Amino acid sequence: MTFLHGILPYVQIILSALLIVCILLQRTGASLGGAFGADNFSSGFHTRRGLEKTLFYTTIVLGILFALSALINLLTS
Repeated sequence: MTFLHGILPYVQIILSALLIVCILLQRTGASLGGAFGADNFSSGFHTRRGLEKTLFYTTIVLGILFALSALINLLTS
């Protein structure tokens, strides 16, 4: 248990940094005009392909891993 308490904060820091990077690298479909009611349907619906799809799934996996590490940290403390 001591090993887990020693390494888990570093794992959470690495996971959070990777999660932030993945979220910031994703392309947003909405422009500023969409916030004010402009027609934004053409840019909102698109199929993810290639690197964008990989980045999307990587973000989901990193989010799940971060949530699991936070839950393990909560249960072991």
